[in-house]
Amino acid sequence: QVQLVESGGGLVQAGGSLRLSCAASGSIFNVMGWYRQAPGKQRELVADITRGGSTNYADSVKGRFTISRGNAKNTVYLQMNSLKPEDTAVYYCNSRDYAGMDFWGKGTLVTVSS
Repeated sequence: QVQLVESGGGLVQAGGSLRLSCAASGSIFNVMGWYRQAPGKQRELVADITRGGSTNYADSVKGRFTISRGNAKNTVYLQMNSLKPEDTAVYYCNSRDYAGMDFWGKGTLVTVSS
């Protein structure tokens, strides 16, 4: 059974930093990443990383956010710096296995106050 457990969300002032973590179990994952969904908006990709370390970022977070995977490759982190109020959203961990099946965490709320 695949499980994704997220942690690290919270309330921070604009310009601050947060680090999100996601621990996945139950399969071997090719791509792991983070998506976010703000109120009234569609879920969007924030960043993802392959098992080999290739990364992909949304234009809106480039230069501010950094995605990484742990040594065991089943944990993914999102370091978020220079946070802006528009980064406020529920952040979801996503993992994709080699069959192309997607798995999702329950989400963690990030609130950035101005």
